[in-house]
Amino acid sequence: MPRMTAARAAVEILKLEGVTDAFGVPGAAINPFYAALKAGGGIDHTLARHVEGASHMAEGYTRASPGNIGVCIGTSGPAGTDMITGLYSAIADSIPILCITGQAPVAMLHKEDFQAVDIASIAKPVTKAATTVLEAAQVPGVFQQAFHLMRSGRPGPVLIDLPIDVQLTEIEFDPETYQPLPVYKPTASRAQIEKAISLLLASERPLIVAGGGIINADASELLVEFAELTGTPVIPTLMGWGIIADDHPLNAGMVGLQTSHRYGNATMLESDFVLGIGNRWANRHTGKLDVYTKGRKFVHVDIEPTQIGKIFPPEYGIASDAKAALELFVEVAKELKAAGRLPDRAEWAASTQHRKATLQRRTHFDNVPIKPQRVYEEMNRAFGPETRYVTTIGLSQIAGAQMLHVYKPRHWINCGQAGPLGWTIPAALGVAKADPEGTVVALSGDYDFQFMLEELAVGAQHKIPYVHVLVNNAYLGLIRQAQRNLDINFQVNLEFENINSPELGVYGVDHVKVVEGLGCKAIRVTEPDQLLPAFELAKKLAAEYRVPVVVEAILERITNISMSGSDIASVNEWEDVATEPGHAPTAVLPLV
Repeated sequence: MPRMTAARAAVEILKLEGVTDAFGVPGAAINPFYAALKAGGGIDHTLARHVEGASHMAEGYTRASPGNIGVCIGTSGPAGTDMITGLYSAIADSIPILCITGQAPVAMLHKEDFQAVDIASIAKPVTKAATTVLEAAQVPGVFQQAFHLMRSGRPGPVLIDLPIDVQLTEIEFDPETYQPLPVYKPTASRAQIEKAISLLLASERPLIVAGGGIINADASELLVEFAELTGTPVIPTLMGWGIIADDHPLNAGMVGLQTSHRYGNATMLESDFVLGIGNRWANRHTGKLDVYTKGRKFVHVDIEPTQIGKIFPPEYGIASDAKAALELFVEVAKELKAAGRLPDRAEWAASTQHRKATLQRRTHFDNVPIKPQRVYEEMNRAFGPETRYVTTIGLSQIAGAQMLHVYKPRHWINCGQAGPLGWTIPAALGVAKADPEGTVVALSGDYDFQFMLEELAVGAQHKIPYVHVLVNNAYLGLIRQAQRNLDINFQVNLEFENINSPELGVYGVDHVKVVEGLGCKAIRVTEPDQLLPAFELAKKLAAEYRVPVVVEAILERITNISMSGSDIASVNEWEDVATEPGHAPTAVLPLV
């Protein structure tokens, strides 16, 4: 039997489980693992500037492609606590990432040793498992189980904590006979699917709410096939955006209080039946449940049994992996179609497209300073259907979801539930690392951008190009808008006069200087007609220099973006809506 350190065995298991990339920051307590990483080869390591950044890079990497599992590595103590936000973000959105931390020697764990913290206990609430390995011989089994857990059932993150002496201990391990554990996923029965379809067929105005679980299951094509077979319009959730192309005639738009379309909400309110697949009825999607559920029946399919009935009781629930369920949905629908038993939904589907062509928000403004809506209009012109958008939270994300267009799964990569500021830069680097030839475009407000600005240097050092659209109004815009309900405007102003860049006026931080100081390229835009040329130049600079390129748009200080504080029937349209085609020239359908 081959002998090697437990750290080397862990590295070999990573490779055997399909890991080719890792993100992290070395340190004394994890250095034996890094030595094994170097000696073992086969895993490309990207050095982050902050361990939280490494965890978000791992998230972006996982989210970019089916089967990916991002790995982030850090030393003992604060490295693990820095990862907690990434773990929370990952478990909230059902994203498998593996965090590996160093730890003080086993004998010192309860003696307040330097940087010794019980990270397993801290991480347990935001992981599927968090383990401090006390016996070196357990390392192979713990890593084997970690991959099993991350892939089984509802996906999610795992943390493995390795004391330094455990890493250095030699154990018996044979990589040639290692085998991953089989993955467990619940599967629907045919009887369950037939029951669900019978409820769909009994309705007159059905919808499918397509959630991120469909993307996790790599089942988007099956969803579209089922929708086309039955003629059922589809409402993608924010995490499911891209499952069905925005220009597909059965795409009815998104629903919600914030990241939604006027036509999507209107269609939901007209429906009488909803089949939810791989979604969790998030509160920003539903709003008040009495409005969301009134007058319609629900069937809910989700991989996590305890998710059924968690938010409200459906008429029928099925615990199943989305792909397994959709394979049966397609099979049964084909049989029903062949027997002539599927109703004609053409009129209902056409009504959703009529709403899409009439209920639009205005994007075309010539104002200086720039209105944010114009930024998204020009992004639609500059970036095509192959673009992968990456963003997290704020008015920039909300407006982007209302006005941008997405055509493929994993092309809207968004931190849906946790929404931590600072997520976008490292996540975009992880996405670009996973898809080095793709077009990756990040979207941030100025505060999100400033939270983990240092990670741009990672892109410069490791030659990871992408384009970052920075919309700058020197405000905490979403918080300012929310504070209106309290009649305050308090501690949300970011403006100041920068003594080193007086030309910025009150916009404060000179992002161009900072970005260039970190080894990247930056372009500042102050007028709307400059946006499209700047985006085209940014693409060229990213390709030429292989670094992140930031396009900063100087916005008007205050814009209130459409949203509701309560329910989907009462979204406040702060700005003028589109009333003629020129008001929304890049809309999916021309305004009528």
